[in-house]
Amino acid sequence: MPLKIQQTASTPIETTADVAAIALFAGATVKAEPLAALDRALDGGLGKLLERADFTGKKDQVLEFPTFGKLPAARVILFGLGDPDKLSDADLRTYAAKAARAANDGKSKSLALGVPAGVTGARLRFLAEGAVLGAYKFVKYLTGDRRPKGELEKVTLAGTGAGDKKKKGASDPSIELGQKIAEAVCLTRDLVNEPGNELTPADLADAAARVAKQFGLKCQVFDAKEIARRGMKLLAAVGQGSANEPRFVHLTYTPKKESKRKLVFVGKGLTFDSGGLCIKPAPGMGEMKSDMAGAGNVVGLMAAVAVLAPEVEVHGIIATAENMPDGNAYRPGDVFGSLDGKTVEIVNTDAEGRLVLADALAYARKLEPEVIVNNATLTGACIIALGKNCSAFYATNDDISAKFAAAAKEAGEQFWRMPLLEDLKDQLKSDIADLKHVADRWGGSITAALFLREFVGDTPFIHADIAGPSFADRAAGFYPKGGTGHGVLTFLQFIEELA
Repeated sequence: MPLKIQQTASTPIETTADVAAIALFAGATVKAEPLAALDRALDGGLGKLLERADFTGKKDQVLEFPTFGKLPAARVILFGLGDPDKLSDADLRTYAAKAARAANDGKSKSLALGVPAGVTGARLRFLAEGAVLGAYKFVKYLTGDRRPKGELEKVTLAGTGAGDKKKKGASDPSIELGQKIAEAVCLTRDLVNEPGNELTPADLADAAARVAKQFGLKCQVFDAKEIARRGMKLLAAVGQGSANEPRFVHLTYTPKKESKRKLVFVGKGLTFDSGGLCIKPAPGMGEMKSDMAGAGNVVGLMAAVAVLAPEVEVHGIIATAENMPDGNAYRPGDVFGSLDGKTVEIVNTDAEGRLVLADALAYARKLEPEVIVNNATLTGACIIALGKNCSAFYATNDDISAKFAAAAKEAGEQFWRMPLLEDLKDQLKSDIADLKHVADRWGGSITAALFLREFVGDTPFIHADIAGPSFADRAAGFYPKGGTGHGVLTFLQFIEELA
């Protein structure tokens, strides 16, 4: 059931809800509003509570307490936002997400979310995004007593200055836009959280087709026979060891006003990665259901693009397969051709992602886009380099790189540019084929990016290695535990800036 978001001119402490969230800037005191009104409503004593907790509104400070029936809300949560001059759209999203998550975790059904002073109009979008993102939980397979006893159903943006204080009005267009964009990100999360037995390559392709139908996108799906007919030999090779055959998906958004500009986003879709014959160790293999997070991002992104309706043509490309070790599986030492025409020697069957992407990138290049953005849970080396909360990105063009970095910062997602070191390129030379697909251990994320670059020609290219943040072991910011949808908001912001 979709989260209901509405707005009111009433303050959070005047609004009927299970929880009231109040946003405060640095230097907040009980002598100034809105804390003064809250202190009066609670018959004094708030100042001592703030003093004991050392709460002054610094960024990321949180203080929660009950109201003992003295307010319409049973609980109040104070959130520090820090310097008001530095309040970003991402900060608004994070604040709303933390508030919604706290309400949800407390089994509350309604939240009065205080709108920070000075936040109006288009910026309400980011509060709505955060509310939906923070309320998200994947509970599809929980039954009986394991089902949540209560879930957040309604969020009221309180203090928007809109309408009668006694009347809770319908959401304005900015709020509705934010809700729909966040729901698109949650669509990605759902796909990433699905277990491998429920989300095969065919299932992922079907999910993309449903999204296309819902949002008015064009969708092409190639089955195993069509993949082979078109010469996507690397994608076919990765999928040949599984009973679940590979798929290739091409989604297209076309703006109402014809545009000569064209952007392509490519996603890796390994619905399960056992490592193939170079099988992975058992610990952690279960998380390899999330090895399709790049493809999941593309599905969610295309839904968000349809909602945002930018004046630029956007394509979403997904190469999806299951990497399994049966008697027909591809082997180390095998050589395969590719859609690009280059031959590739297989070194390690657990480095399958770059193979399916090679054919996808060659296909994307033929669309003659302004830029190709690839995203994939590609290398453990990236996690070693940057940790689990930051993705690497590689770019062949400095101007495009700067725009992408700016988009990531605006979206509040962590990406760090890594170098395409040319002296590592020789490690991809093969004695019997045009390329090896794996180089030495050191600089593994870089050599993977160099391999992918071989298939894009002269097209400006960004590769995002999202191995760390795409699947989280705990909730943080506007990300939940499990599938996060990391990257979708950055890609959407990147499209907005280019369009």
